[in-house]
Amino acid sequence: MTDSVDFWFDPSCPWAWMTSRWVDEVARQRDLDVTWHVMSLAVLNEDKDVSDEYKAFFPRALKYTRLVTAAQQLHGQEIVKPLYDALGTRIHPGDNTNPDEVIPAALAEVGLPESFAAYADSDEFDAEMRASHFEGINKVGQDVGTPVIAVNGVAFFGPVISPAPKGEEAVKLWDGVVAVASYDGFFEIKRTRTRGPIFN
Repeated sequence: MTDSVDFWFDPSCPWAWMTSRWVDEVARQRDLDVTWHVMSLAVLNEDKDVSDEYKAFFPRALKYTRLVTAAQQLHGQEIVKPLYDALGTRIHPGDNTNPDEVIPAALAEVGLPESFAAYADSDEFDAEMRASHFEGINKVGQDVGTPVIAVNGVAFFGPVISPAPKGEEAVKLWDGVVAVASYDGFFEIKRTRTRGPIFN
């Protein structure tokens, strides 16, 4: 039986990146039909009292969410994951925080013209980007972040993991997370993070 999976991500979030690598690993071993969607940390926090340092990150994050949304709108759903992978590889394991370097290289990798970079600074598809964001966040509530995953309609935030498990361990975690989330009365399981994202 194929599991229908929806995954909402902000390309800038290292934790969403870690979780996406885990979902990729599970998809190599299980029959998953994964659809990738944009959500936005900038939109999520636009009405919240956050630090100036965190606020300063939002314009850069918004560039990536706008770019992926424009690609989806103009080139279809099939471009979303390749573009996310191309951006994320440079942003996260590549440790590059400069969108003026990340975006042209990512566009070249997926076969989009350099001129497409203009969409990173355009609000043309903001309505669609926000709709995608709220489609995901409304499934789990406002007091979470990215990623949001829905498996056969059962949605949850996270999991926040580091490093992304491989092989049988990845599938074991998948089965456990989906089982826990499937209980209607389940809301939260958490412990203090003791390490940052381990990308390798």
